[in-house]
Amino acid sequence: MPRPIKTRLISGFPEYCRFAPQERCFETVTLSLDEYETIRLIDYMQLSQEQCAAQMQVARTTVTAIYDAARRKIADCLINGKQLNISGGNYRVAEFASSDNIPEKGKETMRIAVTYDNGEIFQHFGRTEQFRLYDIEDGAVKNSEVVGTNGAGHGALAGFLKSVGADMLICGGIGGGAQAAIADCGIELYAGNSGSADEAVNAYLAGTLTQITDANCGHHGHEPGEAHTCGSHGCHQ
Repeated sequence: MPRPIKTRLISGFPEYCRFAPQERCFETVTLSLDEYETIRLIDYMQLSQEQCAAQMQVARTTVTAIYDAARRKIADCLINGKQLNISGGNYRVAEFASSDNIPEKGKETMRIAVTYDNGEIFQHFGRTEQFRLYDIEDGAVKNSEVVGTNGAGHGALAGFLKSVGADMLICGGIGGGAQAAIADCGIELYAGNSGSADEAVNAYLAGTLTQITDANCGHHGHEPGEAHTCGSHGCHQ
């Protein structure tokens, strides 16, 4: 009986999950999330393979094999003009510890998180430095507070929201990888919104908040309900 494959620990999901040449291409190569993590840690963060192995909680020989496979796939795309998709793999996402000063919500409480900046919905999920958390009971806001993300990068923000007990996220633009992370955490997503955070929550409670499922990137401000497009960023899932 073969030994079961040990899951590889990753810090989060990539903000951009698809890359393609400008020329039309038909072939696609899939880079798994654990392969992506080795590229991020070794080539981008400049960690050694030993350090990468420790962070992913696997053997160094395992990291070597994953890293070599990832580089071959990237080379294939660059040289042969293939599209690169990042998804799947044998991984688990690191938990992000919540702040001690964030109270636990009640059993009957719904907690809505909104990307937040000076009263407005912050437009780029991956660069969010703080959320406003709204606790909803009996169809009304009972409490709200602004919390910092403790330096979490875009890949760890979904884990942060899970750790603080968020049931729903209201935001502006959000990349495909982050959308997948939010879904994996069981958090309902209302993307593509802008303007006042308080007004967006009130619109949700009134049943008038627009839910957009393709609000990628979000580098530009939009009125509530307007779709976001990402042009050549290639981050659609």
